[in-house]
Amino acid sequence: MNEWLLAGLILAAVVAVVVKRLRGEEVNVRDLFVPPAVLITIGVIALAKAEEATGTDLMWTGAGALLGCALGALRGATVQLSSRNGALWQRYTGRTFGVAVISLLAMAGFGFLAVKMGMHENARPVQLAIGVSFLGEALAVGYRGRTSGTPFAPERRRI
Repeated sequence: MNEWLLAGLILAAVVAVVVKRLRGEEVNVRDLFVPPAVLITIGVIALAKAEEATGTDLMWTGAGALLGCALGALRGATVQLSSRNGALWQRYTGRTFGVAVISLLAMAGFGFLAVKMGMHENARPVQLAIGVSFLGEALAVGYRGRTSGTPFAPERRRI
C-alpha cells in the first residue's frame, strides 16, 4: 500500500478516536484494544520490512515501546471515567491533552537520542509508537474501569 495513503488513513483513524473521546463515549473492550492492536501490527510489519534493522535498532525500538506504553498509561490516568445509563463512559480532559503534549516531547527527545546513538531512522515506525501509546492508555482506562465497579458498555452489533 502507498505509504502516504497508509499515513493518511492512520491519521484519520487517530483523529476520529480522539474526537470521539473528547466528546465522550462508552467504554467497551473492542474500542479500547482494537485500535492499538491494529496500529501495533502495522508498525511491527513496517519494522520487519526495514532491511537495515540491527540488534541495536531493536533494542531502541523495544525501549521506546516501553516508554510509549508507560506514557500512554499516564495519559490514561487522566481520562475522566463516569457512569451513564449503567455503563462506563470515558472523556478526554484538558489534563489528558497536557500529558499528550508532554508525551510527544518526551518521545521526540527519546527518538532524537536513539538516532544519535546509532538507531536507523526507519527502525522507528510511527504506527508502532502510536499503537503502544494507545495500548498503555487502554490498559490504564481498562484497569480503572474494572476497579470502578461500573460495567463496561456492551459491544455494539456491527453490520
